[in-house]
Amino acid sequence: MSVRGAQPPGERIQKVLAQAGLASRREAEAWIEAGRVTVNGERATLGQRVQGRDELRVDGRVVRRSRDASRLGASATVFLCHRSPGESLREELIPRLPRRTGRRFLAVSPMPEIDGGLELVTTDGALAERLQRRVREWSSGFRVRVRGELPPVALEGISQGELDDGRKLVVSEVAGSDEEQGGANRWYRIETVGASGKDVRRLVERQGALVSRVMRVSLGPLALTRDMNRGQFRALEEPEAAALGAAGGAAPRATARRTRGR
Repeated sequence: MSVRGAQPPGERIQKVLAQAGLASRREAEAWIEAGRVTVNGERATLGQRVQGRDELRVDGRVVRRSRDASRLGASATVFLCHRSPGESLREELIPRLPRRTGRRFLAVSPMPEIDGGLELVTTDGALAERLQRRVREWSSGFRVRVRGELPPVALEGISQGELDDGRKLVVSEVAGSDEEQGGANRWYRIETVGASGKDVRRLVERQGALVSRVMRVSLGPLALTRDMNRGQFRALEEPEAAALGAAGGAAPRATARRTRGR
C-alpha cells in the first residue's frame, strides 16, 4: 500500500502574489520566469512555496502579505464602477479609486473599452479569479443602442443566442427599452447568462444591425442604480457584498460609506 507524501508547507508564490492583489496568477508566473521575484534574496522558481517568515520581493520591493493568506478573500476591497464608453478602465477610471499602498485593482469580466456600464474591480487577486470563473454562470443585463428599429425577425434571432463561432448564449429577454427614444437610434434591453459585452455586440450585429453602443447594467447579483452617474464608483455595501459572496464563493468586505467619483 503506497502512502502519498505530505504536501510541502507554505503557499505557491504565484498564489501569494495574486492574493496580495499585485497580479493575476498568470501574470505572477510570468514575473517569476522573468526573474523579477526573489525569496530571501534568491531568485524564485515557478511553483516554489513560501512561508510566513520568508521575505518575498518583486523588482526589489518587499511584498506585504497577510500571515493567513486564506483570509484575504474576506478582507478584499471591491468597487462597483459606472464606466463611460471610451473611458480606459486601466488608465483613467482605476487610477481615481482609493487604493492601499502596494495594491492593484483587478477587473472581473471587463467590458470592451468602446462600450461601458457596470465594471467590478477588486484588490484581491484570488477573489478576482474565483469571480472570473463563476461569471459564466451569472445572468447579466445589457442596454444596446442600434441604428433604426429592429424588426421582429431580428429580435427572434437575438433571442436564439447563436453566435458565428458556434456558441449559443442563453438569452432570457430581448425587448425595447422603456426609456424615451430619440433620433434615429433605438435602445434595447438584453438579459443573458454568461455573456461578455463583446458577445452581446456580436449577437446583435449578427442580425444585420448597426450597433453603436453596449452598456452593461447588471452583473450577477450587482446592478447599476439611477443615482450612479457615468464616471462614478463606490465600494460595495453590506447586502451587495453578501450577495456577491454567495455568488462567488467568498464574502468580500463591504463598507456602508458610499464613495463617489467625479
